[in-house]
Amino acid sequence: MITSGNGTGMKIELDDLSREEVRRLIAEHLADMHATSPPESVHALDPGGLRTAGVSFWTVWDGPNLLGCGALKELDPTAGEIKAMRTRPEARGRGVAAHLLGFLLEEARRRGYQSVSLETGTQDFFAPARRLYGRHGFVPCPPFADYTSDPNSTYMTLSLTARTPAED
Repeated sequence: MITSGNGTGMKIELDDLSREEVRRLIAEHLADMHATSPPESVHALDPGGLRTAGVSFWTVWDGPNLLGCGALKELDPTAGEIKAMRTRPEARGRGVAAHLLGFLLEEARRRGYQSVSLETGTQDFFAPARRLYGRHGFVPCPPFADYTSDPNSTYMTLSLTARTPAED
C-alpha cells in the first residue's frame, strides 16, 4: 500500500523491514528508548516484534530518502495501538509524524477500530510526541492491554467514532 500526502512529496509504504536503512532507523529508535527510559519502561518493538502477526509497519519516504516509520498493532477487532513512531532527526519539523499519524488513523478506521491507544514516555524527550498526539485528539487514559502503571509511561487513547479538527 502506497499513499502520497497532500502535495508534500512524502510517500508511505507498507514495509517488511528488509532494507538496511529501515533496520538502522529501528535500531536508532531502540537505542534512544533505552538511553531515555529504564529497561523495564521500554516498550518499543524490535524488528522481530514489528514482523509479528497483528502488526503492520509502514515507512515514510521522500524519493529515495527514508524520513520515518510507524506501526499499527491490533489489540482486538475493535482497537489498535500505535507503535514505532519515529522521524529521522534531519526530517523533523517537516510534518512527517503528523502525516504518518493521519495515515495510521485512517487505516485504523478502515479496519473498523473504534479506538486507538498508545504508550509514550513521560520524560522531556517525549514532549513533542505527546503534543503531536494531543493535537490529533488523543487524551490520557489508564494503562491498556498488557501495560501496567509506570511513572515513566504516559498512556493515551483516541475514540475513532468522531473526527478531530487536526485530521480534517
